[in-house]
Amino acid sequence: MTLAKAALSTTWTFVDGDWHEGNVAVVGPRSHVMWLGSSVFDGARWFEGVAPDLDLHAARVNQSAIALGLKPTASPEEIVGLTLDGLKKFDGQTPVYIRPMYWAEHGGYMGVPADPASTRFCLCLYESPMDPPSGFSVSVSPFRRPTLETMPTNAKAGCLYPNNARAIMEARLRGFDNALVLDMLGNVAETGASNVFIVKDGHVFTPAANGTFLSGITRARTIALLDDYGFRTTEKALTVRDFLEADEIFSTGNHSKIVPVTRIEERELQAGPVARKARELYWEWAHSTPVARA
Repeated sequence: MTLAKAALSTTWTFVDGDWHEGNVAVVGPRSHVMWLGSSVFDGARWFEGVAPDLDLHAARVNQSAIALGLKPTASPEEIVGLTLDGLKKFDGQTPVYIRPMYWAEHGGYMGVPADPASTRFCLCLYESPMDPPSGFSVSVSPFRRPTLETMPTNAKAGCLYPNNARAIMEARLRGFDNALVLDMLGNVAETGASNVFIVKDGHVFTPAANGTFLSGITRARTIALLDDYGFRTTEKALTVRDFLEADEIFSTGNHSKIVPVTRIEERELQAGPVARKARELYWEWAHSTPVARA
């Protein structure tokens, strides 16, 4: 076993019609994705016997592929079926990250755009523990989210993530876990790795989906659950000041679902009751929804 393989958690990848264990080599130096970044992916989760909104994640990866000029080769139903098959290879104890992907093998005109006919697909499943809901710290990033005119923000595209990465790395160098990233108008868009909410006087707010960030599936599910429970939830433009003066801040995302923010800049925050209720509602919904079970 190589050192690289030993360092990985248990991983199974479906590619070219079969399952393979580990980090399978799928591209080379001439692959379009290797040098021009033509990849899209999505992320779903299996934990505690359920895979919430798996069908929506499977559908979204195909939508992302089309937005990036790729040609989906698996239906959402096929992706769901493959996922349920692959999950049987795990011990059923550790949470699993579910990552369907598309990429271009060849380029089109002058090699720059992807050739949709060369689109390839893989589904990678791997053990990945979820973060505990103990909370994390954020600082305002000097970097900003792009707009649709400058980047494919309507896709969950790999080429968008170096910008997220540098926002997180810069924040961590200053002693924070993550960053609040603004849009080009100076309003808060998201954290470097998740959507974000605030609570003020019992009213829940989240940045309006304006095309600069991915309006997440877990974000939408959380809004619906809070609305059904009776909270007022509003999507609107939110400033840094709104966040600095909030009673609560919490994030939503596929990796760990709903997690509170416990420090913003130098201000300490408690994990508040709305975030706790949102997480409780999400877990109840996930475990009571037949289509979420795996």
